[in-house]
Amino acid sequence: MDDKAKILLVDDREENLIALEAILSSLDQDLVRARSGEEALKALLTDEYAVILLDVVMPGMDGFETARDIKRRRKTRDLPIIFLTAVNSDPDYAFRGYAAGAVDFISKPFDPWVLRAKVSVFVELHNKNKQLRDQTTLLREQAALLREQAALLQARPSTDPSREPGTVPEGEARAAAELSARLDAVQEQLESVGKRVPATLREDFAELDRRVAELRTAVTGDEDPAG
Repeated sequence: MDDKAKILLVDDREENLIALEAILSSLDQDLVRARSGEEALKALLTDEYAVILLDVVMPGMDGFETARDIKRRRKTRDLPIIFLTAVNSDPDYAFRGYAAGAVDFISKPFDPWVLRAKVSVFVELHNKNKQLRDQTTLLREQAALLREQAALLQARPSTDPSREPGTVPEGEARAAAELSARLDAVQEQLESVGKRVPATLREDFAELDRRVAELRTAVTGDEDPAG
């Protein structure tokens, strides 16, 4: 599995793309080229990127238009965009760029250290968010499995004719105890992940937390003490 983050480089000039690749190659990430705004939008349809380096002045769809289209899409609206501008660019570019959704500006010719430092921050953030998403997905799968086991446990009829009303067979009690212990482990992981969950995952995470709490109540008959 390739754990490298994708960085989208958008510029209509070959020499600028070569310069960007030379500067960013030491980060050992996946550098993807786009020679126009239209090409960049197509690339975003199929892959997930950590950050976009977007030239402002391009023929056809310029950087501002491209950024606005990126921010209008639900899938890419939180994707950080760094605009690339000429040193003597119009001062109004900054206002227009931030209004279009840029997080930063870098002037040409690029300072290699500054460019690498800024891009590496977004790569690290992307990797951490991806790790949290993966952890949340795993917890969701574990909760679903536990929910199925709890349903089977509750639906299982007693085959012991000597069982007194209100008593729980030893086997079922042991299974319930094991299920409760696994729920405790899932809950502990949820609390750990919840402290670091990004804004884009908070809604899904809250729903997962609610389902685990409901499952705990169904298994133990007690309300979640944290709820």
